[in-house]
Amino acid sequence: MKVYNLSCPLDHRFEGWFASEADCVSQQANGILACPLCDSTEIVRMPSAPHIAKSSSSQSMELANTAQPQVQQVSPSGDVVALAGSDHSQLEAQVQATFLKGMRELMGRSEDVGSAFAEEARKIHYKESPERSIRGQTTLDEAEALRDEGIEVMAMPLLPAFKDTLQ
Repeated sequence: MKVYNLSCPLDHRFEGWFASEADCVSQQANGILACPLCDSTEIVRMPSAPHIAKSSSSQSMELANTAQPQVQQVSPSGDVVALAGSDHSQLEAQVQATFLKGMRELMGRSEDVGSAFAEEARKIHYKESPERSIRGQTTLDEAEALRDEGIEVMAMPLLPAFKDTLQ
């Protein structure tokens, strides 16, 4: 099993698991390998270091502590956060993973009603349908009309990673 760090032109970083290097190259050449966030097929392998376990747990802890990006505390005004160091990709990957995990959980707990979203949201609001969490597509104007009627709606990004079965 080969595990590669991958990236697309928008610098979305993700991991790919392949049976072999040839499998990775084949998927890339056939346009099968795509970014889970933007669906780009222009994927490049990023450099990665092999994981080598140390015999001493104190040495491992030291390495783990120094590898973490340092985050500046929020300023008194509450609007500035800065990363120390030139490489913040680890933090970026953690943010992406947390976002995707939250989206998967939300998608798993809601019913996809597709383009009938506005109609179904109204039925639920006016007690014509059982209350439940739903998701689907609607226009910006229709979403605003729902809000005007007192129906809470939240816009979510439509990511390629959620088009098919969630992993």
